[in-house]
Amino acid sequence: MTRPHTLLVRLDSVGDVLLAGPAVRMAAAGSRRVTLLAGAHGAGAARLLPGVDEVLTFDAPWVGRPPAAVDRGETAALIEALARRRIDRALVLTSFHQSPLPMALLLKLAGVPWVGADSEDYPGSLLELRHRRAAGRHEAEAAMELADAAGFALPEGDHGGLAIHPPPDTGPLTGTDPYVVVHPGASAPARAWSRERAARAVAALAGAGHRVVVTGGRSEKELTAAVAGEHALDLGGRTGLHELAGVLAGARAAIVGNTGPSHLAAAVGTPVVCLFSPVVPADRWAPFGVPHVLLGDRNAPCAGTRKVSCPVPGHPCLDAVDDAEVLAALDRLPSASPSPTARTASAPAPDRTALEARA
Repeated sequence: MTRPHTLLVRLDSVGDVLLAGPAVRMAAAGSRRVTLLAGAHGAGAARLLPGVDEVLTFDAPWVGRPPAAVDRGETAALIEALARRRIDRALVLTSFHQSPLPMALLLKLAGVPWVGADSEDYPGSLLELRHRRAAGRHEAEAAMELADAAGFALPEGDHGGLAIHPPPDTGPLTGTDPYVVVHPGASAPARAWSRERAARAVAALAGAGHRVVVTGGRSEKELTAAVAGEHALDLGGRTGLHELAGVLAGARAAIVGNTGPSHLAAAVGTPVVCLFSPVVPADRWAPFGVPHVLLGDRNAPCAGTRKVSCPVPGHPCLDAVDDAEVLAALDRLPSASPSPTARTASAPAPDRTALEARA
């Protein structure tokens, strides 16, 4: 039997796409070709995943902050792009609180004959596989369980952790002496320290003898400069996603909120001290497959709210974490080492032209 051309859909941000990586490798092991449909914020991470032959992008109006407007032309272009590729099977990967059915409808309009997804809602004729996610499952495990229900399995020797294509050598940026990374930013401010609290932590880390590297995107250069101060190397705005992975891979540990770089650190085998705001559940979103310590008040009033900005004055769930807790968490972590799954990512990256395709 001819192996299928399989489409996987993950429309959220960097961390969500990275957590889909093991399920992507499962699909790749049983498919002749894998296309990944990602949102605008997650496409960069999609291009780092082993097993992906092509990345398409679609800014879905039911995902994102703020969500895109409904656009008939963009939607028609996506349907046409998918129809041209003659997809045989599709898996729609979603978080526990999202519905796959809007995407399933578009896939059916594109002529995809078989679609599978986790769905609590009645799917009518939109799903051939209506899978029920087990309660409290980690996002990475839930995606793998859906792929398993679709008949896919991890290739031999793949232990199911997060992985990316090998990152570049970032020694010229960081230097070669041991260091820890502090990544102070997050797309959802509720999931990170305040600027002032992060700056105090960096000073305390430096005072305890740690060499600190502060990272952030181009839009975060003011933040990283303030947090690094005179105590740390500021790499704000100097790394793309793959370069950031290299910086994280060289670190003894990463100190970061519940945001994409936490999962990027896990994908390169680096232990994580995760400042975990309880706005989302830790059992679903904690760093996956690497040693980690979660810091923060899991019983704070914001628990379970999925708030983007902290609803409690003073951001106590994270800003109340003291320096002694951070230093003790670092001491509890082992030295970084590549995860077993990272070895599966050593094959040459797919053709970049194919990876850059857009819907």
